[in-house]
Amino acid sequence: MTEIEVFDGDITRLEVEAITNAANTDLRHGGGVAGAISRAGGPSIQAESGRLAPIALGEAVATDAGDLPARWVIHAATMHLGGPTSAEAIRSATASALRVADELGARSLGLVAFGTGVGGFEVSEAARIEAEEVRRHLAADSALQRIVFCVFGEPARAAFERALSKTL
Repeated sequence: MTEIEVFDGDITRLEVEAITNAANTDLRHGGGVAGAISRAGGPSIQAESGRLAPIALGEAVATDAGDLPARWVIHAATMHLGGPTSAEAIRSATASALRVADELGARSLGLVAFGTGVGGFEVSEAARIEAEEVRRHLAADSALQRIVFCVFGEPARAAFERALSKTL
C-alpha cells in the first residue's frame, strides 16, 4: 500500500527520490517553484532542461536533481511560457509525472500543486484533479511506495487533505 501525505513546506528540501516541477513547455525555470528548484539544485537542472526542451503541454521529462536531496526532478508542463493553465493540462501533467516516476524506478515522489502559482488555477480544483490522477495511477501497477503532496500554506494543505479524503 502506498503511503500518501500532505506536507506544507519547501519542495527543494523534501527527502524523496523524485520531485515534480510545474514547468512551462519551454522548460525555462525562471520563477515560482521552477525557479526555486533551479536555484537550489544548481545550474545543471536548467542546462539539462534546455537540452530536453521543448515538450508538449501535459508531458513530463526528468532531469538530474543537482544539489537537491532528491535524485530526479520531473518537469511536468502545465502551461506555455507565461500563459494560464487548464484542468486538462494539470490532469495530463500529473498523469505524465506519475508515469515518468515509475519509468525511473522511483519509490517516493513529491508532487506540487500544479498550476496554482503562475498558472493561476484554483487550488481546490487542482487538488481534486491531482488526487484523482494519483488514485487512477495507483490502481494500476505502480512501484511508488510514498507520495507527498508538497504545498505551500495552510489553505493549500487543507485543500489537498480534503481532496485526498474524498478520492482515496
